[in-house]
Amino acid sequence: MNRRSPFLPAEKGDYLALDLGGTNFRVLHVRVVEEEQKVLKMDSQICAIPKEMMLGPGEQLFDHIATCLNDFLVSQNLKGQTLPLGFTFSFPCEQKEIDKSILIRWTKGFNCSGVEGHDVVKLLKEAIHRRGDYEIGSVAMVNDTVGTMMSCGYRDQSCEIGMIIGTGTNACYMEEIKNVRRVEGEDGRMCINTEWGGFGDDGALKDVQTEFDVTVDESSINPGVHTFEKMISGMYLGEIVRLLLVRLTENQLLFGGRTSEALLTPDAFETKFMSEIEERDGGLENTQKILTELGLKWDAVDARVVRLVCNAVSSRSARLCGAALATLANRIRINRRLEHLKTTVGVDGTVYKKHPK
Repeated sequence: MNRRSPFLPAEKGDYLALDLGGTNFRVLHVRVVEEEQKVLKMDSQICAIPKEMMLGPGEQLFDHIATCLNDFLVSQNLKGQTLPLGFTFSFPCEQKEIDKSILIRWTKGFNCSGVEGHDVVKLLKEAIHRRGDYEIGSVAMVNDTVGTMMSCGYRDQSCEIGMIIGTGTNACYMEEIKNVRRVEGEDGRMCINTEWGGFGDDGALKDVQTEFDVTVDESSINPGVHTFEKMISGMYLGEIVRLLLVRLTENQLLFGGRTSEALLTPDAFETKFMSEIEERDGGLENTQKILTELGLKWDAVDARVVRLVCNAVSSRSARLCGAALATLANRIRINRRLEHLKTTVGVDGTVYKKHPK
């Protein structure tokens, strides 16, 4: 094994990929050229998952995924081919084998029945079998953090950490096999999915949590679970800001002490508003437009205060991610008895990509 790299890419051919980890999921067709170790072609399609489907029967969710995959195969003229499939499933799982992964619990607003404690690869295959009009080849199950690290590795083989900051947050890193209790042997390295979104579920973050974090947690569909994620990710940042704005308004510090129906509605302040408000150019105008759409009577000072609130919540999120990332990098450094570590982090996720700062 290359000591600088977690892997040496040697794949070639055509593959399908499913990426499920939020309110949308992606279907992809990828062609890899071995000689150049690069992706030659990648076509994708985004499919929405209706809110009611995120909370309904698991069979309905997987039937929807199978339907969207069929539509994509038709659009790409791939119907009739049996291609291997990479399945990125970004929820806490116990991975038994490359094609067997048991969902431990739903996060990020999902709560489909009949899935927790079951093999999600099997559920996907059963949904495709129910349709009966196409087949897939071998399935490789991977977490989105691992997928991010691997895709980064095609461009930079020193990549040893994968991090997601999107609807949820998580990271993986390369651990020395001698430190992995479940695996025999002393040599080499293995990728570890940390599921760091669950950090703090044991109360370790109580001194850092604010009353607004507590409210967000208590009103979620999974209270007491994924504490760290609820302080960082796109699923929750907008709601933290909304609760702060409500408190400031009730304390007569914003909007002349007058709220609006929209501001008092949970989840009405979307995380994407924060990105628009914090834009360097045009952010103030965006702020004023958003506040008007929320039915609030604002003045110039109000708009600037709202920008400050968004910046404070975003900055805290970034610093928490930075602290966790530094912890992983430091572990790798100590594992290798190095004074300094030079490594690369592959990062993905809507918050990371779309937030201006």
